[in-house]
Amino acid sequence: MQLEEMSQFFNTRVDTYEEHMRTCVDGANEYYEKTAAHFPERGAIHILDLGCGTGLELDALWKRNPEIEVTGVDLAGDMLAVLRKKHPDKKLHLIQASYFDVDFGQGQFDAAVSVQTMHHFTHEEKISLYRRLCTCLKPGGWYVETDYMAPDSRYEEQCFADYERVKQEQGLGEGFYHFDRPCTVKHQLSMLRTAGFMDAQECWRCGGTSILLARR
Repeated sequence: MQLEEMSQFFNTRVDTYEEHMRTCVDGANEYYEKTAAHFPERGAIHILDLGCGTGLELDALWKRNPEIEVTGVDLAGDMLAVLRKKHPDKKLHLIQASYFDVDFGQGQFDAAVSVQTMHHFTHEEKISLYRRLCTCLKPGGWYVETDYMAPDSRYEEQCFADYERVKQEQGLGEGFYHFDRPCTVKHQLSMLRTAGFMDAQECWRCGGTSILLARR
C-alpha cells in the first residue's frame, strides 16, 4: 500500500467518490438520512460541516430543511467544486483547508456535523479538535459524528500500529495521509467527553458505522 497525501487521495477520486460512499460503506443506504434526522425540519440554523467533501450529508440535510446555512471545511478543492456546483442556491460558505487549522470562533454555530472523516486521526488530534468544536458551538449546540468505528481495542491498536509501520517503510514525515485508523465507540465517546461535550452517546449503528450525538 502506497500512502497518499489526504487532499491528493480525494481529489484523484472525485469522479467515483459518491458512488463508492453510497455502495461500499456499511449503512450508506441509511446513514445520511439518519444523520440529517438529528437536525430540525424547519427554521434557519447555521451548522459547521467538517470534511464536507462533495456534500452527501448536505444533500440529505437540505432535503430535510432547505433553510440550513452551512460552513463547510475540506482539504480537497476538487471535492468542494462538486459541492458548489450541486448547490448554487444554498447558503453555503466553503473553506479549503485542514479543519485542524481553521479558527471556528466562539459561539458561532448552532450545530456541527462530520461524516466518515474522523477515523483518519489520532486520539490527541481529535481531542484538540473537539475542544475547539465545543467552543465554537452556541449554548445548547450539538455535534453529530457519523463514522467508521473499530469493533474492539485490539483492532484499533493494530490499525494505528500498521499506519506507523507503513509510514516508516515509505520514509514519510509529518502530514495527513489517507489510512483508516478507526477507534472504538467507547474511546470515541470518551474523547468527546474529555473535550467538554455533555451527554455523548451512540444513537445508531450498522456494521462498522455508528452515529454519535454529543451536546455542548
